[in-house]
Amino acid sequence: MRAALSFFLVLVMAGVLAVLVLGVIGVAKGGDPRRSNQLMRWRVVLQAIALLVLALLLGLGRS
Repeated sequence: MRAALSFFLVLVMAGVLAVLVLGVIGVAKGGDPRRSNQLMRWRVVLQAIALLVLALLLGLGRS
């Protein structure tokens, strides 16, 4: 269970990084503000998922 959660955490963190890089590139190029806003929302959602998975891992580590 911990291995699967750890793998999922790495995937979600990679997703956060990818969305962050896409957002920075879009802002640097002066892209569509709506797209930038959508990327920011996705980043926040992915970060929330990453925090939940991390909390689960920490909770499993205590038991």
